[in-house]
Parts: sequence; structure tokens; C-alpha cells
Amino acid sequence: MILKVNNLRKEVTSGDSSLVILDDVSFSLEEGQSLAITGPSGSGKSTLLGLLAGLDTASEGEIYLDNLPIHKQNEEQRAVTRKDKVGFVFQSFELLPSLTALENVMLPAELKLEKNPKRNAEDFLKRVGLEDRQHHYPNQLSGGEQQRVAIARAFACKSKILFADEPTGNLDPNNGKLISELLFEVNSETDNALVIVTHDLDLAKKCDKTISLKLGKIVE
Repeated sequence: MILKVNNLRKEVTSGDSSLVILDDVSFSLEEGQSLAITGPSGSGKSTLLGLLAGLDTASEGEIYLDNLPIHKQNEEQRAVTRKDKVGFVFQSFELLPSLTALENVMLPAELKLEKNPKRNAEDFLKRVGLEDRQHHYPNQLSGGEQQRVAIARAFACKSKILFADEPTGNLDPNNGKLISELLFEVNSETDNALVIVTHDLDLAKKCDKTISLKLGKIVE
């Protein structure tokens, strides 16, 4: 079991008022499986993804990531778990502006002291169609190209589980199809699990499992 979630709740408080963003969310995912999280805007999808990846903490409930109880971990421990276990594709790319595309993709592998980070990064940049842009900086790339760099970086870090927040949302149809196929290709090549937040129902249908959120709850 790579991911197990029990009775997850996220509530935020401001002054005398509180807002429940997620309530009683439970599911599990095995190694090598893919999961789509769907639902309308404001349903809690991105919040859930952030909790699963250890980027935020829940108000109640349990999250086990590769058997690690990240709901009990402090920020320093969660940072180590993210470095060792997690790849993440953000909607906002989160590329470092002072590094080239190649250097951005190499960075997670270098931090993990993996062998041949440059060759691995070059391979994934080629697979996302950016081998001729690897020495460009983020401000020299289009939004779609930056998204593809972010996806290559997530693949290259050889994580146990990849979280992707709308991975095809900023791409044209052709590149969206390329990245969609690559997500599942890498998923099938490894025991890595894949969790995707998406509005794209065709993409969701390709996943092994789907959960749909509405007002913070899983709906059938």
C-alpha cells in the first residue's frame, strides 16, 4: 500500500467563523496504481493533493505514505519524506528562475545524490519534447514549455508517488496528449503510483481509480 487515507478533515478558522474544506475523506492506493481526483472548482481537490504530499497538515484524520504516518510528522520530517518519496507537478510550475530547464530537472536528483542526474534529466526533457530548449531559462520558455519542464523534473526524481495538479491544464491539445501518454507510460514502467487532480474527464478515465469531490466530500 503506497497511500492510505482515513477520515481526513481540513478546516480553516478566521476569527469567529470556520470553513470545512475537506470532510471524512478516506481511500487507498496500491503501488503502481493511478488515481484521478475530480470535482468542480472549490471542491477541495488541490487542498487534498497538498495534504497527501505533506505540503499542508490536516485538522483530523490519518495519511500513510509508503507506510509513513505523515499526519504525525513535523515539518522537517515531512520535508524529508517529500524529498525521498514524492514528485509534484504544480499548476504554477515552481521552476527556479536562475536555473536552466536542464538544471531545474536535475535538481531533485542532485539533492538525493542519485547517479547520472544530467543524463537522466536530458532523457526526460527529450521525452517531453524539449531537448532543444534545455539550456533556456524559465523566462525564455512559454507557459506550456515551463509545464513540460516541471513534469520532466517530477519524473526525473524517481519518486515513489507522483502528484500532479492539472498537469495538462496549461497545454495545447497536442502537448496535452503527449504529457498524458507520458504520465501513464512512466507509471506503467515503474512501481510508482500516480495521483492526478484534473478537470479532464478523458484523462480521469485512463486512471485505475477515480474519486470525485463535492463540497469537500467524496461523492459516488
